[in-house]
Amino acid sequence: MSPKRFGVARILNKRGFCSRSAAEKLVREGRVTLDGRSVRDPEAPATESSQIAVDGNPVLQTEHVYFAMNKPRGIVTTASDEKGRKTVMDLLQGKLPQHVFPVGRLDKASEGLLLFTNDTAFADKILAPETHLEKEYHVQVSRLPSAEEMEKMQAGVLVPPRVFGENAEWMQMAQVRILRTGEKNAWLSVVLHEGKNREIRRILQTFEIEVLRLVRVRIGKWALGSLKAGEIRKLSLDN
Repeated sequence: MSPKRFGVARILNKRGFCSRSAAEKLVREGRVTLDGRSVRDPEAPATESSQIAVDGNPVLQTEHVYFAMNKPRGIVTTASDEKGRKTVMDLLQGKLPQHVFPVGRLDKASEGLLLFTNDTAFADKILAPETHLEKEYHVQVSRLPSAEEMEKMQAGVLVPPRVFGENAEWMQMAQVRILRTGEKNAWLSVVLHEGKNREIRRILQTFEIEVLRLVRVRIGKWALGSLKAGEIRKLSLDN
């Protein structure tokens, strides 16, 4: 069986050298050689064993690394932002010797556990819907939902589209329970398997429940723990 081929820019990214967009830019600028030949097409076919160099320096597969961050509220999950907003990559600036990327997203208003790696296969597995990896959130809400409402959230509801003219979406919480209550609001524990865009906020909105704070506390076996906002810690796939 012949080895699987990918675009040379993707191989650069898979080797942990830089982001996919940065790799494409390097190729177009003529700074990349593939098996000794200069290439300018980011989709030029390459394999995992291809000899790739940038500015004459060989790019080898780096050791796979895994990190957890407690993403603060107000930070966007992207490599760069066209609006000039602060990103999670800004928080990593100067802290890591190798290129990593966030696994999935947390929206700007959300906070909590966010994984980073240079291992694309690991990231794909974490994000694949068929993996059914549990993601747990602690959610501060404007009012306490009734037992009947929580049953409906777990059974699934049709959620109005975010954009006018699009179809409503079927969304479902794998689990929802009350963590604690206060005089003016309450905290819920919500578990999702898939995690569609703003899923928790949109489900609760259909019950006219406002999300005041949303914190992801667990992804599979990895928990946020005592990690402070903006801090990172190294992970092992065994822990």
